[in-house]
Parts: sequence; structure tokens; C-alpha cells
Amino acid sequence: MKACRSCKRIVSGKTCPVCKTSDLTSSFQGIIQIFDPNGSEIAKKVGITAPGKYAIRA
Repeated sequence: MKACRSCKRIVSGKTCPVCKTSDLTSSFQGIIQIFDPNGSEIAKKVGITAPGKYAIRA
């Protein structure tokens, strides 16, 4: 697993399917899973607008 440096999404390939960048890192701290970004206070605080797995710090 790697984290996209731009959008912080956790990806398994060589490019991020969301922002289409290949700027990925395997050095990140923690994972957060967002199911409902509109109803999540945490998603609002960190600026996540789409469901998925994200790195807390990449």
C-alpha cells in the first residue's frame, strides 16, 4: 500500500486513480477510513470529500 502525496488516498497501484498522479509514498502514518464524508466531522476537519481510505500523515 502507498499513499498519494496530493490527495492522501491509499492506493495499491503505481498511480492514484483519483488525481492521476504517480507521486506516491510508502512512508505514511496511520490510515483513516471514511464512509460518509458529509456526515463525518473528521472528514470535514481534514478536508476529505469522497469515501475511501486515506493516510493520516504522508
